[in-house]
Amino acid sequence: MPDGQPTAPATPRIPDAPEIPQRVEEILALARHAFIEKGFDSASMQDLARTAGMSAGNFYRYFPSKAALIEAMVDRDVSEIEREFEVISASPDPLAALKVAFRYHMTSTCGEDETLWAEIAAAAVRKPEIAQSLQRMEDCITTRIAWALALVCGLPKADAVCHFGTHARAIFLMIHGVMTGNRPDGVNDAELIGLMMRTINWVLDDAIASQRETST
Repeated sequence: MPDGQPTAPATPRIPDAPEIPQRVEEILALARHAFIEKGFDSASMQDLARTAGMSAGNFYRYFPSKAALIEAMVDRDVSEIEREFEVISASPDPLAALKVAFRYHMTSTCGEDETLWAEIAAAAVRKPEIAQSLQRMEDCITTRIAWALALVCGLPKADAVCHFGTHARAIFLMIHGVMTGNRPDGVNDAELIGLMMRTINWVLDDAIASQRETST
């Protein structure tokens, strides 16, 4: 590659959807409830084991640490994200389907769940293993957004992150901010979401227009 030309970022590998045993699903759901009830930092492994109706020793056989729990939660959420983007890709109008999905995630947030993920993000600053799991989720989401844009523009997946990685990350950060950020009194959620959707639509249009200009 000529000097001065940036190297295209590598496309992160998106793992295959894991088959999660029913008991593990139950433990993850109960652990999430315990985290919401007590707070991520305040919930001890003993608290989590008690919530799951297990001895601490048996619980550790499934998950030796909170970081392992978060990794499993991320695996499950990534699988759901992948299935959602498969539906978007199969849509007759992927761009419209993408916009619908973005609006849904900003307007259908579950307050307690989003508060939990905000706490986990704060813990990631102190715990590199948690930060790594959250980064994997972000990479998967931004890559899928880039893939959807590549599909709209008729480009192969291999070129998606190179062409649309920056736009995809900007969109992720906006949606993530709306879903996990605290809104002060006086902020109208409907107005905020409307403004963010107009901004996201502009980013999508800019990504597509930039690629079409490059191709001509």
